[in-house]
Amino acid sequence: SLVALDVNTGKPRWHFQTVRNDVWDYDLGSQATLVDFPTAAGAVPAVVLPSKQGDIYVLNRATGQPITPVGQVTAPRGGVEPQMRAPTQRTSGYHTLRRSEDLSERQMWGMSPIDQMICRIQFRGASYQGFYTPPTADRRYIQYPGYNGGSDWGGIAIDPARGVIVANYNDMPNYNRLVPRAEADRKGWAPRGEPNARKGGAEGAGDPQAGAPYAISVNAGWRMPFTGLLCKEPPYGGIRTIDLRTGRTLWDRPLGQALKNGPFGIPSMLPVEIGTPNNGGAVVTAGGVIFIAAATDDLIRAIDLKTGKTLWTDKLPGGGQANPMVYEVGGRQFLVIAPGGHHFMETPVSDEVIAYALPQGA
Repeated sequence: SLVALDVNTGKPRWHFQTVRNDVWDYDLGSQATLVDFPTAAGAVPAVVLPSKQGDIYVLNRATGQPITPVGQVTAPRGGVEPQMRAPTQRTSGYHTLRRSEDLSERQMWGMSPIDQMICRIQFRGASYQGFYTPPTADRRYIQYPGYNGGSDWGGIAIDPARGVIVANYNDMPNYNRLVPRAEADRKGWAPRGEPNARKGGAEGAGDPQAGAPYAISVNAGWRMPFTGLLCKEPPYGGIRTIDLRTGRTLWDRPLGQALKNGPFGIPSMLPVEIGTPNNGGAVVTAGGVIFIAAATDDLIRAIDLKTGKTLWTDKLPGGGQANPMVYEVGGRQFLVIAPGGHHFMETPVSDEVIAYALPQGA
């Protein structure tokens, strides 16, 4: 839920819940953005809220009531503790960052026919009922979008003068299974920091969830055995612009090159814009330029707001999973980012802060 507090008293003023009885880790990882939203009755002070599911909501920031359409979808039932699943879930009628509503076997992919066959066999063997598939313990289940979004931390950027939203997003499933407590204990899964805790391993691959009836095994992004490539066809991440007033997509393109991606963890070094996983938002200037890093290729980019064309790139010393910012000193504009890297995104760590500017007098 997004919760508004009275700044004078600290008491709740309103809340807006995007997921009922969440068991998918669909928390609101993105920052909300304040904007004066254009309506037929004039501008309304609003908050624009992106979500991991990909839905973007526009709310009246005084009341929390939706300004744009909000619908309901019937949620699948079954799985573990089916009585706890909500019968319906909210969905936005304004805009969604999901590239498709359902995955299909046809979208399973590989660097060879054998890889593709393995992924299709896994798809057929998993539980998948579409959006909000309930978690299962007797077999793997497919979660799409995965818990990295849609939109995750970094949020969106808005050009209020042009009435344009800039949103980067992920488009990957997770391949998960709930693991009964006794089985997790036999495997020796323990919380990080304990003497008998697992060392290394992929994020979420053996999460003990101590104190709960189930642990969870998460295959984030649904990677293939051995090669480590993702089972779903690319792109895995993108960036798009959206008309603020209507919610209509203006342009949409992959974000992130295949430079560091390849089988068995070997970088391909291919400067092909396949669309990689990304975390960290954008900033847009009054001159109509988007600056964004976010992708796992460790590049920072300048993108034309109107066309989506890349204008400039530079290599960062660490993963750019951070929002850049722009500021002006003495009439000269600067761009700055702290590319600290991120273990989950498997990008290099850095403690540098990088600043850019045009030459004096340019």
